[in-house]
Amino acid sequence: MSFTTAKTPDLHSVFWRGFRGGTPFVFVVGPFAVLFGVLATEAGLNILETLAFSVVVIAGAAQFTALQLMAEEAPTIIVLASALAVNLRMAMYSASLTPYLGAAPLWKRAFLAYFILDQSYACATVEYEAKPQMTLPERLAYFFGCVAPVVPAWYVCTYIGAVIGTQVPDSWALDFALPITFLALMAPMLRTPAHLVAAFVSILVSLLAAGLPYSMGLLVAGVLAMMAGAQAEVLFDRRKQAQ
Repeated sequence: MSFTTAKTPDLHSVFWRGFRGGTPFVFVVGPFAVLFGVLATEAGLNILETLAFSVVVIAGAAQFTALQLMAEEAPTIIVLASALAVNLRMAMYSASLTPYLGAAPLWKRAFLAYFILDQSYACATVEYEAKPQMTLPERLAYFFGCVAPVVPAWYVCTYIGAVIGTQVPDSWALDFALPITFLALMAPMLRTPAHLVAAFVSILVSLLAAGLPYSMGLLVAGVLAMMAGAQAEVLFDRRKQAQ
């Protein structure tokens, strides 16, 4: 990622400012990556497959979702569709970043697309909004500075977790850890009444549609939950404006 810093002191300084902004996220990402590595090997993946999973997908919630479905032996198409559904927010992140970074060359946008994470998005947008005078090269330098400490930490900690996972005796049943971990990932995201409505609908529909083949009930629940959440947000906004 050093290419984004070019050779000018200013861009170098901006890159390291982004690096400092992204570094605290390592303490959040690291433990989850270790846990993913452990659970992936418990689910039957070897160390190389686990590491490749993190390198190719690089999306914590989607990885845990896919892993859960793989452990349940769901069809590949269901695994892919569910993981993509969980990652739909990345499309919104991308649209949100377009006014700031959309003028970058195609090859740089390709790198940006790969490195869009919850952490890099949150860190970069705060900086861009606070400093609207930043040039495009400065914005790119800051963005890549944000991901520079986070992404390697995700890879390394996944590897450490996978190595640890291979040392865990089979008698240590950890099957329960995966769904509990996923719940722990999702729970902090329930911050508004609309989120709670979406969560309630997803749980209700998932239970009612549990009999559908190939775990299709999860996809149906996801679609209906998103629709319910969006509608609830519209209704809550109208009520707030009326007051």
